[in-house]
Amino acid sequence: MKKILVPTDFSKPATIAYEVALSIAKKAGAEVTLLHVIEQPGTSALTITGEVMQSSFEDQLFTMKLIQKSKQQLEKMASISNGVTVKTDLKVGNAFRGMRDIITSKDVDLVVMGTSGRSAFEEVVIGSNTEKVVRHSKCPVLTVHKKPASLNFKHIVYATSMHKDEEVFSKIVRKAQEMYGSKLHLLRVNTPGNFQRDDVTRKQMELFAKKLNLKNFTINIYNDITEEEGIIRFSETINASMVALATHGRTGFAHLMAGSIAEDVVNHAKRPVLTFVVKKRK
Repeated sequence: MKKILVPTDFSKPATIAYEVALSIAKKAGAEVTLLHVIEQPGTSALTITGEVMQSSFEDQLFTMKLIQKSKQQLEKMASISNGVTVKTDLKVGNAFRGMRDIITSKDVDLVVMGTSGRSAFEEVVIGSNTEKVVRHSKCPVLTVHKKPASLNFKHIVYATSMHKDEEVFSKIVRKAQEMYGSKLHLLRVNTPGNFQRDDVTRKQMELFAKKLNLKNFTINIYNDITEEEGIIRFSETINASMVALATHGRTGFAHLMAGSIAEDVVNHAKRPVLTFVVKKRK
């Protein structure tokens, strides 16, 4: 891991995410890029070079003042670096597009983002930039809701379907485990609509762990009403440091109808959540 991106709106969750990113970067020997996008709906994200788009004088003046203030805020934030190389990037335009572009152009290895959680209505009707990044990012995303009790991720819950689609993500989780010397807790949640006998599940999980050559792990089967509630409750039960789960990145009508377990966990978990979009194999 060499490059970590931290999108920031200078809120408390974003500041906490930055602190977490610095800790990870120091351990991994990575650099951090702080990104702030000044929102202008309907436009692409443009790097600040001093020019302002054609508009009224009042709009230009407001934008210039906002750019100057944002630069100062970024510099102040970056000055607290914990010995890590920190770069800053300021753009004007659409926040999600700005994040997506920099993830691709800078070949980012990890995105660390703050999330404040959303109501059920907001999740369905509005969505959020965090959810969009979780759904579309080409690299792993670590979301942080509140300041972790510890930045040593000693207990990682890996909620898995044990599907072959997860092969890449399982390697990412294993690398995180190796970096922190963590105990990995493999988890399968049984629900009324997706039930499987414990003996069958346990055998599958043992084979999955053997295939990955996992060490220092536990196998766990948890019963709950929904997968997301089971993941969150189990994680709280063992006081996990981090939750890891894959997402298929549904979009459009499929996402509206089926939703996303990963996004629900991101919105409601009280501990850091590591996600990665896996591509479904045919």
